Amino acid sequence: MTIKTIYLAAIMALATYSCQNHDSVADVNPDEIFRQTNIFPQPPNQWMGNTNPYYTAGYVGDVMPYYENGKFHLFFLHDAKTKPAGEGFHDIHSFDTTNFKDFTYQGRQIPYGTASEPDFGVGTGSLVKVGSTYYYYYTGHNEIASFLSSNPRESVLLATSTDMKNWMKVKNFKITAPAGYYDYEFRDPHVFFNAEDGKYWMLVSAQTSAKKAVVLKFTTTNPASGNWTVENPIYTTASSENYIMLECPDLFKMGNYWYLVFSENWSNNTGTHYRIGTSPNGPWTTPANDRLDGSYLYAAKTVSDNTDRYLVGWTARKVPENNTGGKDWAGNLVTHKLVQNPDGTLGVKPISTLQSVFGQNVPLSVDKITGNTSQNGNSFNLSANSQVMFGKLQKANQIGFTLKGSVNGKAGLILAQDNDGQNGFKISFEPSSNRIASYVMNGGSEDFANAYPLSGISGTNYNVTVFISNDICVVYVNDKLAFSNRVYDIVNKKWSIFGSSDSSFSNINVKNP
Repeated sequence: MTIKTIYLAAIMALATYSCQNHDSVADVNPDEIFRQTNIFPQPPNQWMGNTNPYYTAGYVGDVMPYYENGKFHLFFLHDAKTKPAGEGFHDIHSFDTTNFKDFTYQGRQIPYGTASEPDFGVGTGSLVKVGSTYYYYYTGHNEIASFLSSNPRESVLLATSTDMKNWMKVKNFKITAPAGYYDYEFRDPHVFFNAEDGKYWMLVSAQTSAKKAVVLKFTTTNPASGNWTVENPIYTTASSENYIMLECPDLFKMGNYWYLVFSENWSNNTGTHYRIGTSPNGPWTTPANDRLDGSYLYAAKTVSDNTDRYLVGWTARKVPENNTGGKDWAGNLVTHKLVQNPDGTLGVKPISTLQSVFGQNVPLSVDKITGNTSQNGNSFNLSANSQVMFGKLQKANQIGFTLKGSVNGKAGLILAQDNDGQNGFKISFEPSSNRIASYVMNGGSEDFANAYPLSGISGTNYNVTVFISNDICVVYVNDKLAFSNRVYDIVNKKWSIFGSSDSSFSNINVKNP
């Protein structure tokens, strides 16, 4: 197995360039910088050598996190960039980390099967340890016509290991959709021991025969027996939701509440959702804002070290890979720290170790001012329709500021901006619409990209921290919410702050590794 550790050196190399953001600074060639930065990783190139094109590049798909003995094992579906005909897809790979800023790539864990096997395509799963054996339940997916003639498209399969490195598929284990459920949509098993019930639970994303999306429950007292008993669903999509599938379910207890997390990709508010209950079987309450990031963070599941709980998912790439491209499946791994509000609702905040990555303060360099603006050090007061453009950003950046906007105005920042300001990626605080939104600026026009509610934040004062690494940009606000986006061409491009009405940006700081 190829082992490749992603070190800080990849982004620390940036510090060898000038610490200033002036146009006179030598441009950084993105090709000279290691492809993965450590805080939002994606699998390395040529992970099985440089002769097979299928293994030369890939992205992080659905993440299946597991914690043990001080280490987070982040299994994920590997989405290869090149998929030759006849090859399967989405084999399971993994990263290990102890702090969510330094990751060790562990290579492939569970391979896909042949065209005649149920796991020609591998889907999301989870693992549980019983005694000295790890049981990894995962989705088998095969929609080749010859296979479908005598088999369901999807099933729950099993691989076991005693060291979490060498996995053996259990060929005689298979769970398919039971009577009353649609065998074409049956995936994403989530397995855990429910101490309150004294049983192991398996949650499966499924549909009834009438195509109603449910989270179906199976139980067993001993996974080694191979016998799982189907029970009633713990959640059925409401008619007002009308979700096609409740993908990648996750169930956990925090304090006095149980939380059901799932993802869906077919509504007007796609992304990772959650429900609140006082029992693992429901009933479930839908919070006013039921998503845990915008639409670009998907299939996020949680993992706990018995002290804190983290939300781990992937931020989508675009195809073609530029800011005007369309959102596509898989991308980079992104993690938030999960926080519980006094009313039982959930929020997210940055991983505490991230700020230690960015230790190089960068002097703020004003390039151009449009409109009426006053400056006091690194603080700016902007009148209506004003903008302050700063010098070029590097490959990895942390930007912080406090924004005071106006109720009926819009204010925020623009990344990947060219010299004339006609192209870029705008992130806009819009309190009158109760949202933070992103737009692709293209030749003067603005195309909507993503939005997320500003729920739980009263007034128009925002403490903002932005983490940028490669093409991933995550905006954290007031340690309550995160807004993730895919932004291309940040390196060597300028950035700005803007306001459509009177607004102030205080204590702006930029840091590099």
